[in-house]
Amino acid sequence: MTAGFHPSGEEDDHPAIFTKYADSDPWIAVHLLQFIGVLVTLSGLLVLYRVLRGADGPSLVAQLGAAAAAATAAIWAVLQGLDGVGLKQAVDSWVSASGSEKAIRFASAETVRWLEWGFQSYFRILLGLTLALFGAAILVGRRVPGWLGWTALVAGVCSLIFGVDVGYSGLASGLQDVLGIAIFILVLIFAFGVLVTGVRERGRRHS
Repeated sequence: MTAGFHPSGEEDDHPAIFTKYADSDPWIAVHLLQFIGVLVTLSGLLVLYRVLRGADGPSLVAQLGAAAAAATAAIWAVLQGLDGVGLKQAVDSWVSASGSEKAIRFASAETVRWLEWGFQSYFRILLGLTLALFGAAILVGRRVPGWLGWTALVAGVCSLIFGVDVGYSGLASGLQDVLGIAIFILVLIFAFGVLVTGVRERGRRHS
């Protein structure tokens, strides 16, 4: 939803992309909205965790999924702080610098970028682990339709691969383009499916 306001291009061409970032006035606000959006999504998984608990309490897989969701939220907060605030300040300082200071400021911006690169990699890996664990918990618990479990599991594997690729390739690759679209579609289907299932279950209880 915020992609249209986020500058894009050759993400690993730092001089070009840093210039676009510096020119982006809504940068901080966009990343704040992204931050809130992902936290809401992860909160939805914790609501699902309550559904998966059942009468006998949560399964070990569901407990691990909830713990992974909390860890994912934590690393997401660090990532958005680096990208949404730290990197913006660094590229702004580089653009406004002159003379010998410009090279120093650029090196500082690259350092922040590489930190973002690392946290992006591990965020994707943790997100993938979270989705995969919830998918497995759905398949084990059978309180939610099994196809939703497989959807979450496949999305999780895609996110894991995405994260590993970021670690090796940076923030731009053909594989990431394909996986990004697949993850978006799968998570959207999963979220919609869980919502519909919840509404139907509520309707049965009140009928």
